Amino acid sequence: MAVPATLVAAGLAILTAEGALGVQFAISGMAFTVTATELNGTGFEQFGGLDQMAPGSPNEGDTGGQVLVITSAIKSATLTKLCQSVDLGGTNLLITAGGGKDKVEATDLTTDSTELSGDAAFDNIEIGNDASTLTKAGVKGPIGVFSQQADTVRIANLRQTNYATTAGVFKLPGLKLGFSSKGC
Repeated sequence: MAVPATLVAAGLAILTAEGALGVQFAISGMAFTVTATELNGTGFEQFGGLDQMAPGSPNEGDTGGQVLVITSAIKSATLTKLCQSVDLGGTNLLITAGGGKDKVEATDLTTDSTELSGDAAFDNIEIGNDASTLTKAGVKGPIGVFSQQADTVRIANLRQTNYATTAGVFKLPGLKLGFSSKGC
């Protein structure tokens, strides 16, 4: 099982070096957890990618500063009871929002994850597309990379381990930020 993963990682590293796979920003290399009781989105795309840490990052370990990720892009999303936490070594930075009557709203939401779980449902899903041909969320992946896309996505009990998140607009009603002994 490690051989195919190593080959994919090597291929993505070559694509990054050749400029075929763009790196949006240097990641910190610290994973963070995101949970929500429900995510509803329109315009969904998903494909493999490679994130890069800043040169000399103390978090690079034996990876050379690279993390193989699953990129998920959603054109428009709502999330109920969003929780985000990052383990800072003994304490967690904890962010919560959308726990009241108003849900978290995001447009042009993109996440780079190493793990994603929940109960998912898709409308009009296409599996096996070339990532460079995606049309549902407005994000193009690298040519030759396996992908999938759908008109809509619903994930109940969402749990992700992420290295990066970007959004055009991110509305966080009821935002609370603080430190906690427990994460999400």
